[in-house]
Amino acid sequence: MEQKNAMTLIRQPDRMTIGFELPLDNDWSPAGEARRAADGRRFGVPDLGAMGDLVRKADALGFAAVWARDVPVFDTVNFGDAGSVHDVFTLLGYLAAITRRIALGTAAVVLPLRHPLMVAKAAASADVLSGGRLILGVASGDRPVEYPLLGLDFEARGQDFRTAVDYLRAAWEPGGLPVDGQRVPTLDLLPRPLQHEIPMVVAGQAQQSNEWLASRMDGRFTYPMGAARTAQVAETWAEATAGRGAILSAFFLDLLADVNAPMEPIRLGARGGRNAIIAHFQALAAASVDHVAVNLRQSGRPVAEVMDELAAEIMPLLVKHG
Repeated sequence: MEQKNAMTLIRQPDRMTIGFELPLDNDWSPAGEARRAADGRRFGVPDLGAMGDLVRKADALGFAAVWARDVPVFDTVNFGDAGSVHDVFTLLGYLAAITRRIALGTAAVVLPLRHPLMVAKAAASADVLSGGRLILGVASGDRPVEYPLLGLDFEARGQDFRTAVDYLRAAWEPGGLPVDGQRVPTLDLLPRPLQHEIPMVVAGQAQQSNEWLASRMDGRFTYPMGAARTAQVAETWAEATAGRGAILSAFFLDLLADVNAPMEPIRLGARGGRNAIIAHFQALAAASVDHVAVNLRQSGRPVAEVMDELAAEIMPLLVKHG
């Protein structure tokens, strides 16, 4: 039987793939902001009413992945973004039940905030329930307010991240769970992941060296930084991983109805018409970016309408080499 590997859902040899960062609303557009105020929701708390239907639509249209963020605490002062509100692993179970093909990713689980045994079990459960479609995005965390709430040391997060990654890899292997550095064959993790090894991608640097990340990660998320700079990062990552590691990029998109509207930068992305966005995404594909996780929170158009245009008019044109 062919071994499942969810990375093949987002990393194609001949084209760049597109996915979506949840919650799939456009609350940060002027119209979305007006709806939020009318609903009485605080800024940063998304409208989740259509999320399930929109994820099903993304699955049906052939998009490669949906990405859920890990936001344990809604910090209304320093951060102002509640993410997708739900616990990330509970949300993955729901998404597994309502989809059939699309990869389910986390962007990203903050490993130092969770005991690695519980992460290993939750991730394995999501992998089995989704039929082997989980991609575990991981990070060390960048919000100091979360750590004291759990009695944890923010400054120790780099070492805690390394410990957690190595524990996860060991826990998913048969032969017993690691205890104090030794395997205990009478202790086992159930369920066993459907994938032989759940792929992990890192968001940011996670307080680690490039060499350490390259030896343990299947891919890395980059922030939008222009095609030329992205190409340099992709080349360095390819060299470090001998071509094994994928490059993923987050991208805030406001796709305008005027197909010829020029592209202008917005925070962590761009606003523009179809032709300009195609040209930019093609440049990213040429720079060896494997996957772009589109965030539509600033979209002035309805999310479903933008999804249709991306699927029909943009996604087929993102050839990597040619």
